[in-house]
Amino acid sequence: MSRQQGSGGKSKSAGRGQEDGRDNVSGRGSDNAKSKSFARGNAPIKKKESPEKPRVTTSKAKVATSKSNDSGEMRLNKYIANSGICSRREADEHIAIGLVTVNGKIVTEMGYKVLLEDDVRYDGRRINPEKKAYVLLNKPKGFATTTSDGKGRTVMDLVANATSSRVKPIGRLGRNSTGLLLFTNDEEIVKKFTNSKTGVSRLFQVELDKNLKFEDLKSIQDGIKIEGKLVPVEEISYIEGQSKNLIGLKIKNTGNTIIRTIFEHLNYDLIKIDCVAIAHLTKKDIPRGHWKHLTIQEINTLKML
Repeated sequence: MSRQQGSGGKSKSAGRGQEDGRDNVSGRGSDNAKSKSFARGNAPIKKKESPEKPRVTTSKAKVATSKSNDSGEMRLNKYIANSGICSRREADEHIAIGLVTVNGKIVTEMGYKVLLEDDVRYDGRRINPEKKAYVLLNKPKGFATTTSDGKGRTVMDLVANATSSRVKPIGRLGRNSTGLLLFTNDEEIVKKFTNSKTGVSRLFQVELDKNLKFEDLKSIQDGIKIEGKLVPVEEISYIEGQSKNLIGLKIKNTGNTIIRTIFEHLNYDLIKIDCVAIAHLTKKDIPRGHWKHLTIQEINTLKML
């Protein structure tokens, strides 16, 4: 090939888009600056811009979702479905016919949002979308049985790492009382404990400031009346091999205030109150200040009480 032909080849290539003096039709001048063009050769340039738009949109969507989750809100139908009652679609049907209340008011609005702490009821029964949890604590002295802030050290501090579910203690033990305390978010179990007719038995070991007279023990066993009200006690006895100021007492009341009331009524001061058993649950393998999750068998037995 001659040098003249080679030069002619380059000239032909460089002349693309400049025919008839239309230098700017292609959208590229000598400095490669872009301008509006309808040339097919510019299609790849437009395609480079298109992926950027969805990335921005997706990012915004994620931010919006994150804010929604941070607020703790949840759609009512999801709340119901998570509680295990039914599917979301069925939940919508139940909502529509007025079977669901939120904080005491019937809600029929689709897409209604609630918070985890709201009182949501299906057909009159309170429901909970969290996983059921059952934690048994061996409470030490110096911790108040409360979920309120500003009360110093509480039992909630002791079980803070036990579960992510929002459990609460069933019943109470005084700040200086010790022993077993059950935490759960299972409303059915809570009802078993707080039912005034049935309840769940708890066994206490009580230390008095002096020996308990036999006639006082018999009086408590037969049913003692305080301020005109009968105080029922399931069992009471001396502890074998111990002095007579150590007493075993079984009651179904969820608090231990009644124990103090009984003995103070008979002119005894309480030195120690220790809950050693709740129904079939004992302190075995639970050191003071520690907790454990109930086994499936323990949970099932508790539900059958």
